Amino acid sequence: MRQATFTGRATGAVLCGALAAFALLASAGSAAADFRLCNNTASRVGVAVGYKDADGWTTEGWWNLPARTCETVLKGNLVARYYYVYAIDYDRGGEWMGQAFMCTRDKEFTIRGIGNCLARGYDRSGFFEVDTGEQRAWTVQLTESSEQQKPAPVSAAPPAGATPAAAAPSGVPGGAPAATPPIGTKSQ
Repeated sequence: MRQATFTGRATGAVLCGALAAFALLASAGSAAADFRLCNNTASRVGVAVGYKDADGWTTEGWWNLPARTCETVLKGNLVARYYYVYAIDYDRGGEWMGQAFMCTRDKEFTIRGIGNCLARGYDRSGFFEVDTGEQRAWTVQLTESSEQQKPAPVSAAPPAGATPAAAAPSGVPGGAPAATPPIGTKSQ
């Protein structure tokens, strides 16, 4: 079973003399506020992300993360408190999923709206909720279940037009996803 762990990253710096000020200036480019995903497994992983902004619900994918790598999937300050993630293990099967159902497809996508996925020609996938606590930046760690100690509780899927309810990651071992990645890769 696959699980995801969540690591918040608050931004800021403590200045301790001239050396600290110089180090802060030198690393100013790396202090960006972003939504990042880290694949801490030995497999290739495909990731889709959902969120609600001023224009409504959006899902985007696929970002293909090689084993033991991280990637920024959404650049800049976070626009929402809650983000939703669905990920597929391409090499060993299984997925990181939850009870917040949103639209996806097999090819690279940006889809507006989360309702009527099948009627609109999309797939309907269960995303797990990530509560960023209104931080400016956040990193999600995708791990093996043996590396995860305590999964989050599961609750209902989001109603259309409302902030989605909590959804916990849950794994489906063995063969749920196809062994080949979706067509196209998001690049930021």
